[in-house]
Amino acid sequence: MSKAIEIRPLKIDEIEIVRRLSDEIWKKVYPSIISMEQIEYMLELIYNEEALKKQINVQGHQFILVIDNNTPIGYASYSLKVGTDNSEYRLHKFYLQPEHHGKGLGKQMMNHIIHEIQQAGGNSIELNVNKYNPTLHFYKKLGFSVISEEILDIGNGYVMDDYVMRLNPLKYPL
Repeated sequence: MSKAIEIRPLKIDEIEIVRRLSDEIWKKVYPSIISMEQIEYMLELIYNEEALKKQINVQGHQFILVIDNNTPIGYASYSLKVGTDNSEYRLHKFYLQPEHHGKGLGKQMMNHIIHEIQQAGGNSIELNVNKYNPTLHFYKKLGFSVISEEILDIGNGYVMDDYVMRLNPLKYPL
């Protein structure tokens, strides 16, 4: 792992970086899980410029960038969980270029997020993960547990077949 890793908040004018990383990472990781047609559909649905601005400006998502030697290699986003008190959070996005997996960067990213959430008074975080995503094992290793399953209709004949996972209480560092 490079010593030049930086994890920092995303600036609103850096949305294009998230869009580019999403396109690259999803097309490397998800073809073994979902069709390329569904990947393209979801990228356009979730990662168009307006959708990302709404996530940040309206829905209150906090985005972070992971940068290795001045090159963005990953990102994540989280927010307060809708309809709950200020102690419950949702992890919406958590992505790292596959060639950087296994180097401890995912754990470093999660520790950064957990620290921020704890500083804001949070004590738990939930996420959705595709039932067939290999990252499921990463989350379990960090202490997340499956609390439910859900199938979400995302339109155009596509669904997300997910586990809902929770880390409670938050542990820092992991």
